[in-house]
Amino acid sequence: MHEPLTAAEYSALAANIQLPANAFIDGAFRPAGSGKTFKTINPATGKVLAEIAACDSSDVDFAVIKARDAFEDGRWRNQSPAERKAVLLKFARLLERNRHELAVMESLDSGKPIRECQTVDIPDTINTIRWHAELIDKLYDHTAPVGIDALTMIVREPVGVVGCVLPWNFPLLMLAWKIGPALASGCSVIVKPALETSLTTLRAAELAHEAGIPAGVFNVVTGGGKEVGEPIGRHMDVDMVAFTGSTPTGRHFLRYAADSNLKRVVLECGGKNPAVVLDDAEDLDLVAEQVVNGAFWNMGENCSATSRLVVHAKVKDALLERISAYMREWKTGDPLDPENRIGALVSKAHFEKVKSFLDEAKTENLSIVNGGGTHEDIYIEPTVVDGVTPESRLFQEEIFGPVLSVTTFNSISEAIALANDTNYGLAASVYTGNLRNAIRLSREIRAGIVTVNCFGEGDATAPFGGYKESGFGGRDKSIFAHDNYCELKTIWIDVSERSVDETVR
Repeated sequence: MHEPLTAAEYSALAANIQLPANAFIDGAFRPAGSGKTFKTINPATGKVLAEIAACDSSDVDFAVIKARDAFEDGRWRNQSPAERKAVLLKFARLLERNRHELAVMESLDSGKPIRECQTVDIPDTINTIRWHAELIDKLYDHTAPVGIDALTMIVREPVGVVGCVLPWNFPLLMLAWKIGPALASGCSVIVKPALETSLTTLRAAELAHEAGIPAGVFNVVTGGGKEVGEPIGRHMDVDMVAFTGSTPTGRHFLRYAADSNLKRVVLECGGKNPAVVLDDAEDLDLVAEQVVNGAFWNMGENCSATSRLVVHAKVKDALLERISAYMREWKTGDPLDPENRIGALVSKAHFEKVKSFLDEAKTENLSIVNGGGTHEDIYIEPTVVDGVTPESRLFQEEIFGPVLSVTTFNSISEAIALANDTNYGLAASVYTGNLRNAIRLSREIRAGIVTVNCFGEGDATAPFGGYKESGFGGRDKSIFAHDNYCELKTIWIDVSERSVDETVR
C-alpha cells in the first residue's frame, strides 16, 4: 500500500502538484493580514516552490479568537467521543487517499528522500491519527476511594486552546504527534509549522476540514519564530504550547509562559544519542546495520538519531569494517529518486552548520573512516569519524546531520559514564548478548528511550521524550500524550445521610 513509485512517477507528480500558499484560519485559507509573504525553497534545487503567507502577531490574535470561539461554544469538544472518533478516522482516510501527493510535497519542501516520506513518514502519520482516534472512546475516568459519605469523580477535560510549534525535520509526523491527542481530547489547535516546511501542514488542515473538523478547531499560522512562535508563546488566551525543536528555542517557551499566563508547556528537544556496543554483542552485522540506520536515517536530521557510537575497544575495528560495508547501500542524491537514501539538507544555513563539524574533525586531526565529502553546498555524505573524545564538539553538541562519532571504552562502567556525559538524555541503544548487561545499561543510562539490540523509537503505543535538556513537561505518543492536553478535575459529591436529612428538612 505504501510502496514507493518510480522516480519518473514522482517527478511527474511534482511537476503538476498544487501547493498551498496561505494560512488556514477558521476553516479557510487566508493571506497574512499584512499581505506579506516569504519564499519556501526546494533545498535540492534552490528553486522557489511557493510564496507563503508571512503572518505576524495580528494573525495569531485572529486565530486565537477563532480557536477560543470554537472551544467555548463546544462545536468540537462537546461532540460525543464516537463522533470525534469518526471524524478523525475520516481524516486519516483522506490522508491515505492523498499519500503520494503528501509524500512528494514533503520531499520537495524538506529535501527528505521520497523513499522515507512514502514508506515511513506518511504511513506513521496516518497510523498516529488513527491510533489516537481509536483511543477516544476507550479512556475511562476514575473515582476515588473516599467511603460511603461521598462520591468523588476524577474526570478529564480538554485543556483549551493549544499552540503546536513544529520542527522542519518531520513536518507531517510531528504534526500528527501533536494534533492526534490534542484533537482527540477536544482541544482547539493553532499550529505553527517550521518556516522551512509549511506545505504539508497546510494541506493536512484542508483535509481535516474536509473530514468534518469544524472551522476554528484546526488553524495553521505560517511565518517565522519571532513573528508567530513568540506571540503564540506569550498569548494570554493560549492555554498550552506543545513544542518540538532545539533546546535553546524550547527554553524561550518556558520564559514566555512565565511572563504571560503560566500556560502549560511540553517540550521535546534535542539529543546526542549513544549506541553502546559491548564486546559480547552477538551479531556485529546486525549491530552495524542498526547503527547505520540510526545514524543516517533522515540524513541524521533526527533528534533521536544515533550520533555517538560508544564501542568496546576489542570489537571496534571489526564493527567499523561492517559499518563501512552497510554504508555502501546509502546513496546520496536527488530526493525524488527512491534509490537515494540521503537527500538534501533542509537549507544552506543548516548545511554550513553540519559542515562545520566536518571542519572541526579535521582541526582535531580525527580519523574520517567513511564519507566526509560534500556536494553542491547542500548534500553531505554519510560520515563516520573515529577517535572522538568527550571534550570534542562532535561528542557533546547535536550535529543534526549524517555524522557518526566513534569513541571507545574498556569497561561497562566507562561505557555508562560516556553514554551519560552530555547535557541530553533523549534516546540510547545498547548492543549486548548478556541479559544482565542489557538490564544494567538500560537502567543506568539517563535517557527517555533505551532500545536493546536495535535502533528505534517504538510504535504509537510507546511514549517518546527525554531526560535532562532533551525534554520537559510530558511525552509525545502513547496514552500518556493525552495527559498533556487534558486538565484533571475533581468532583466531590456529598451523599451522606446527614446531608440528605438536612435537604429534606
